[in-house]
Amino acid sequence: MKKIALYILPIQAILLCFACHSVPEKQLTSVDKPIEAKHPNPRFFNDVTKQKDLSTLADTVFVRLADYSKDFVYDMRYATPNNFLKQTVYDCAECYTRTKTAVSLIAANKEFMTLGYRIKFFDCYRPLDVQKRMWKIVSDPRYVANPAKGSIHNRGGAVDITLVDSSGKELPMGTEFDHFGIEAHHNYNKLPDTILKNRKLLKRVMEKHGFKGMTTEWWHYNLTALQKAKVANFVWDCD
Repeated sequence: MKKIALYILPIQAILLCFACHSVPEKQLTSVDKPIEAKHPNPRFFNDVTKQKDLSTLADTVFVRLADYSKDFVYDMRYATPNNFLKQTVYDCAECYTRTKTAVSLIAANKEFMTLGYRIKFFDCYRPLDVQKRMWKIVSDPRYVANPAKGSIHNRGGAVDITLVDSSGKELPMGTEFDHFGIEAHHNYNKLPDTILKNRKLLKRVMEKHGFKGMTTEWWHYNLTALQKAKVANFVWDCD
């Protein structure tokens, strides 16, 4: 038995050596391996809920925007059937973004508030699984980003917004949210001066705070610093 053991031990050592020097897994792209969590992942949530100072959090951490500012207005359309899909694709209405996005949104909203307005959200972070569901409903890249590449909504760096006045009334922007026609384009000028002024105000302040608009959607803004952030697929808990 001792002789057998002597033969086995070197074999085990060789196998361990192969394991230690195995070829590393090829680096996955941000879409190949999204951040996954059916329930809040401690890496992204537990510390966040305990820390009220965004400056203490990493730029890539996800936060619930309402926990850091009470000055926003929400109308999360994909948590209702009141959207171009005509279907509810979120289990409940929440607005999550990356920390860096939240910081820029709060700064932009403070500037809007000095002018008597506030940001109203239609959509924020969107799980990749929801993106896939939307793609199945409308498989048209003009309206829905192909989940194979992922949307910046899936990266926590995009928001769909408008402005409301001090009474909570939306400023006229010429079209409804998710109106996919030329009238929603930033360069469409056949609109009343008031509407063009409102669009320009929204764009000017958002760009000042690091966002870039989408040419075909007056409501959509990307934080340019997060264009290449990792796609995420966590699903927030609903109370």
